[in-house]
Amino acid sequence: MNRPFVDVGRSWWVFLLYGLVAIAFGIATLLWPSTSLLALVLAFGVMALADGVVSLLSVFRKDIALPNWLLLLYAAVSIAFGALAILRPAEMGEALLWLVALWLIVAGFARVVFAILVRKVVNGEWLLALSGLLAIALGVLFLARPGLGLLAVAVWIAIGAILYGLLQVAVSLRLRKLQRPLAV
Repeated sequence: MNRPFVDVGRSWWVFLLYGLVAIAFGIATLLWPSTSLLALVLAFGVMALADGVVSLLSVFRKDIALPNWLLLLYAAVSIAFGALAILRPAEMGEALLWLVALWLIVAGFARVVFAILVRKVVNGEWLLALSGLLAIALGVLFLARPGLGLLAVAVWIAIGAILYGLLQVAVSLRLRKLQRPLAV
């Protein structure tokens, strides 16, 4: 067997650590959803700002395939988004939710129209129409009650983090079984 795969059991603790951190993050997000969402927006802001600065510096490199005008545009948008997210995280979080709400409404409408168009060909098209109506309702709810929408996003992020963490812990326990005892 290939040597790197034989020793994979030795890294079980890394997966355990990732899993425990993800579970802790998920629980913290459930306990403090508003603070967690602000932290996520701030983190995206820092990432966008860093990405914008790197793109701006890339304009001076000769080995970059993208044209300079595109790098400058990307850098400007990234830096602007990053700065806004850092300086005004609550407003940026709500603005992102508004974009998601509008997307849900348009996507829901498209699903309903598609379900009507294929109703003679597809059996059970009402499920597609129902999913479209649900998306529209969720989009309208997010527009009408943005705070509730942000809370829903936080809860789903928390659930996803907890599930991810549990899976990482499960992987770590399986990898630990593969660990070979040290030769004395």
